[in-house]
Amino acid sequence: MSFVLNQKRKTLLPVLLLLCAMISIQSGASLAKSLFPTIGALGVTALRLFLATIILFIIFKPWRKKLRGHSLKHLVIYGISLGSMNSLFYLSLERIPLGIAVALEFTGPLAVAMFSSRRAIDFVWILMVIVGLAFLLPFGNNINSLDPVGITYALTAGICWGTYIIFGQRAGAGYGTATVALGSFISTLIFFPVGLLTVSIEPLFDLSILPIALAVAILSTAFPYTLEMFALTRMPAKTFGTLMSLEPAMGAFMGMIFLNEHLTLTQWFALFCIIGASIGSASTMKTKTETVEIN
Repeated sequence: MSFVLNQKRKTLLPVLLLLCAMISIQSGASLAKSLFPTIGALGVTALRLFLATIILFIIFKPWRKKLRGHSLKHLVIYGISLGSMNSLFYLSLERIPLGIAVALEFTGPLAVAMFSSRRAIDFVWILMVIVGLAFLLPFGNNINSLDPVGITYALTAGICWGTYIIFGQRAGAGYGTATVALGSFISTLIFFPVGLLTVSIEPLFDLSILPIALAVAILSTAFPYTLEMFALTRMPAKTFGTLMSLEPAMGAFMGMIFLNEHLTLTQWFALFCIIGASIGSASTMKTKTETVEIN
């Protein structure tokens, strides 16, 4: 009996942590959008990564880890995909609503789930997600209300998100939670200079926006990515990808609360389909026979 309870805890813990990470990320995205008029999407990305890297280095002390050749390749790809995902997602948020941007970006995790599924029940949850996304997105006459550039940014961010899942799991197997700090450092080396090309150093480190930027760094990077890395090393990539289907729902709720963005009844139905798929995926998830210990 105690063995069964321990197995259930091992299964439920990464799921709960992943839910906390999603709430945190979408809260941070809503807050980040308020900084766009001041320093732009790429400026927010640069400042977020810079501050988050400092926080993560203090917490995890990644310099203690020995960098290894094969794992290093996975780590570099993980870091690049992390920064690209953040930049493209913020660029899409400048043009389309939060809930829709997250739904489009979710095509990345959905692809991970589809290509790594083997059991028939897995495809039931994936089908529910597809139905949900079909109702969530504005087709037909309403499609003209969305900026095509914003749609392109969100879909490309989805590709980066899928890459982040795959290589985050591989890099995490070698570096544990230090992976997040190292990946964030790699992202900062690349995307902080990119941010400086769009906004000068003075407004980027203006003391009036620093508290909000720090909150964005914690809510959108330091806290949730640490939880995600813990979950990634304790569940299959397929299950992680399917559970991330809750992101559009989280984005819609946060858009309503913080950005005054509202959904139609059809889109609410879509969210229930997506939530149902996530619950189903979690309830039928098989615990990995071997887990990666976080050092």
